[in-house]
Amino acid sequence: MFHKEGQRIILISFFLAAAIILLADRFVAIGWLQIGIQILALVFLILILQFFRNPKRVAPKNFNEILAPVDGKVVAIEEVEESEYFKDKRIQVSIFMSPINVHVTRYPASGVITFSKYHPGKYLVAWHPKSSEENERTTVVIRTPKFGEILYRQIAGAMARRIVNYAEEGDSVQQGEDSGFIKFGSRVDLFLPLNSLVTVKLNQKVKGAKTCVASSPVKNED
Repeated sequence: MFHKEGQRIILISFFLAAAIILLADRFVAIGWLQIGIQILALVFLILILQFFRNPKRVAPKNFNEILAPVDGKVVAIEEVEESEYFKDKRIQVSIFMSPINVHVTRYPASGVITFSKYHPGKYLVAWHPKSSEENERTTVVIRTPKFGEILYRQIAGAMARRIVNYAEEGDSVQQGEDSGFIKFGSRVDLFLPLNSLVTVKLNQKVKGAKTCVASSPVKNED
């Protein structure tokens, strides 16, 4: 199954690949060159199809867990100052998506959207230290039953040129449902309360709506 955000690109790519294959068959006389061009056209189409794939996943709807919002690799787990919304210290968990990962963004928790904002910007490589502040990005805050407010940020990478964000303030959302899409390479940052118990490690590969990133905040004992 393919994501709706890729329908136009998939259709254009299909006709383009078909045209290249037919033209090569008619006008390229050298056999090995003809076959090479046709194979490249098919590979191009397959890459487009795999990029926009949207595997159906049913999240457990667990209020005690924050799930990965995307597929990818954990590239940062650190305490940082979140300056846009919370303006205080949070645990940041960053997940990098390569072009071969599924690029659907999914809600990491159930709750109510209290903040949603799009920021135009640059297209630095997604792992660049300034990308979370200077790149094209969206910031979404969800008020959850167990964690309070959590924030996730979609960040465009060097190849990305469009971020799609479905979250609107006031919406009630369910863990694991589609919340958007980032086209061609990107990163998603999660900002969690300091007392959250992070359950992933650096360089761990995670799956959106499947991998638990953090469990409910640890209660302070008197």
